[in-house]
Amino acid sequence: MEEELKCPVCGSLFKDPILLPCSHNVCLACARNITVQTPEGETPVQSRASGSSDYDYLDMDKMSLYSETDSGYGSYTPCQLKSPNGVRVFPPANPHRHCSLTCPLCHRSVSLDERGLRGFPRNRLLEAIVSRYQQNRAASASSSSSSSSSSSSTAVKCQLCDRNPVDAAVMCEQCDVFYCNACQQRCHPSRGPLAKHRLVPPRLPAAGGGAAGGGGSGQQPPATARKPATCVDHEAENFSMYCYGCKAPVCVKCLEEGKHAKHDVKPLAVMWKQHKCQLSQALNGVSDKAKDAKEFLVQLKNMLQQIQENGVEFEACLVAQCDSLIEALTRQKAKLLTKVTKEKEYKLKVVRDQITHCTMKLRQTTGMMEFCLEVLKENDPSGFLQISDALVKRVTSSQDQWVKGALEPKVGPEFDLTLSTDSLLQTILMLDFCQGKDVQEKPLLKQMQAADSGEAEMETDSPGVESGPSVPGAPLLQLEKCCTRNNSATLAWRVIAPPGSPIEGYILELDDGNGGQYREVYVGKETVCTVDGLHFNSSYNARVKAYNAIGVGPYSKTVVLKTSDASRLAGGCGVSTDGCFLPTVAWFTFDPSTAHRDIVLSNENQTVSCNSYDDRVVLGTAAFSKGTHYWEVSIDRYDNHPDPAFGVARINTMKDMMLGKDDKAWAMYVDNNRSWFMHNNSHTNRAEGGIAKGSTVGVLLDLTKHTLTFYINREQHGPIAFESLDGVFVPAVSLNRNVQVTLLTGLEVPKNTKQ
Repeated sequence: MEEELKCPVCGSLFKDPILLPCSHNVCLACARNITVQTPEGETPVQSRASGSSDYDYLDMDKMSLYSETDSGYGSYTPCQLKSPNGVRVFPPANPHRHCSLTCPLCHRSVSLDERGLRGFPRNRLLEAIVSRYQQNRAASASSSSSSSSSSSSTAVKCQLCDRNPVDAAVMCEQCDVFYCNACQQRCHPSRGPLAKHRLVPPRLPAAGGGAAGGGGSGQQPPATARKPATCVDHEAENFSMYCYGCKAPVCVKCLEEGKHAKHDVKPLAVMWKQHKCQLSQALNGVSDKAKDAKEFLVQLKNMLQQIQENGVEFEACLVAQCDSLIEALTRQKAKLLTKVTKEKEYKLKVVRDQITHCTMKLRQTTGMMEFCLEVLKENDPSGFLQISDALVKRVTSSQDQWVKGALEPKVGPEFDLTLSTDSLLQTILMLDFCQGKDVQEKPLLKQMQAADSGEAEMETDSPGVESGPSVPGAPLLQLEKCCTRNNSATLAWRVIAPPGSPIEGYILELDDGNGGQYREVYVGKETVCTVDGLHFNSSYNARVKAYNAIGVGPYSKTVVLKTSDASRLAGGCGVSTDGCFLPTVAWFTFDPSTAHRDIVLSNENQTVSCNSYDDRVVLGTAAFSKGTHYWEVSIDRYDNHPDPAFGVARINTMKDMMLGKDDKAWAMYVDNNRSWFMHNNSHTNRAEGGIAKGSTVGVLLDLTKHTLTFYINREQHGPIAFESLDGVFVPAVSLNRNVQVTLLTGLEVPKNTKQ
């Protein structure tokens, strides 16, 4: 509080303070020292210093005020002094000439009228506060001095001496402490931050204060009665009213004679209470704001700690996830290296065995050749003829050992292993942070894929501030889990739900296999979906999107699915994002879900038998509508010459009668001697030749030519059985309890079909 009671010019406590129009205070004597004379005939445009003037801060800000830094004058006088606080002090100016005064704090200037400094009101309230403060400080110093040394009540003692305090030499006005010379040099040196403190000779306490302090009661000295404030223009009159327009206290004579006669005035006590109330309310508002600011600072400091902790935790999770990926890749690398090592060891073993075998045969042949050459040197005809026949046979036999292929390597130096890492590398390059918290500014990592419009973005505008609920982001297809098998496709995806609005489901869409319009094939909550019943040898475009209560999110990237082509025997997953595919063959089994209840399946649904003497139908798990497809059925058991039927059918064909007796099946039924083609109970094209245990029956469905052909033991049996086939067909077999067959799929298509 003491700093607030010091004059900004002299640095001492205010003495006769006056109130400037800018609401700052200076001592009356200091105001005389900083008054500046303006040149003759030049009057700056500024407000006049008058206690009764209506001072308006807005108007004051709009004025072009002259100061020491911008007016061009007032910066030089014949004698310039400086106060202890560094404020330039000027000699007193002639009040009858044009003078101005600049506030030492805000540097606002004001011109003086003919009354000079008397035109500024005395700050009686501040003067009373300074007087009361001086009395309290004197009483406190007197009490401290009397308690430290009762024998020396007339001298001020040092307040820092431990034992036997000596007389104080100086007192610091800022610290309000008395020092002896030794303590001042030790505890209050005139350097560093203490160099600006003002040291003055110690002042004795007032007599009244000493008497009060020596009373031993410890009470504060009674405050002297304050002299009532008097009017500036009428010094004999006390202030009794308040001018509402001029915002200044006035006396009775000011109302009767002065310029306040026609102004709106109110009682001084009423305005005093009203202004006190306004100041209290303003302080309450400021106090509430200060309290809110403190709570906000605590919140920000807690947020700093949370950001640090969350950052460490997030970094640890990221490192753990990347380490798990690296570990999985390392394990897979070890497996692949094991396969390569086995392949290498196999090739080396084959080549070494072939080298050993060839070396042995070569030695035998070389020895026989050397022996024959020695025999040829024999001059005895009878002896030569005795062994010549045997030698000729041995040479011929040895020559037969070197047949075609004996001198060809059984394996090649190349490794028939191909590792495709393009899709995996693409997935790694696409590795990014999925949709997390929606924030209003870029987080630490962006979250990458911003260049791809199909990818969901995680960027907004302000860090760490969650926005409201939003739609889900674009799902990320997991290519390593997507695959095709026959005419079925499996897709998998993942997405992180936005905060505050969980994902309710996903929508999977496929086109028609010819680049046509998309259609919904799945709506649900699962993130893995298998779509059956697709066309063979077709390319489908697939995409997926997520939805929640807010709305539907954007689509994922489009993935291309290639279904199987049974006309070509090759391996591959059938999934690609760059247009490159490996054709696959149709692998399927018997379908237990659509089979008759008397049907018995085994061998992973590849072997079928029946418990009934009547014929029962079982269908395959694949459905064909395009391409060329071939499969065989092996006869495992054949008793009492039954006539099983083999062919194709619609999915809704009759299951409790022989295949081909309704209009939804096309079949060939055969016994041990002959066969017939049958459709809609019409028997045609009887052909000789039947089946037995161990025989195979082949079915060739060519939907390119729309024909159906049958084979027995890999030989075409009869002409083309059926033509003009169109639609969707599934493999089918009908049999009774005397037959057991096994399905063979993924076979090469026979060539040169006879008409």
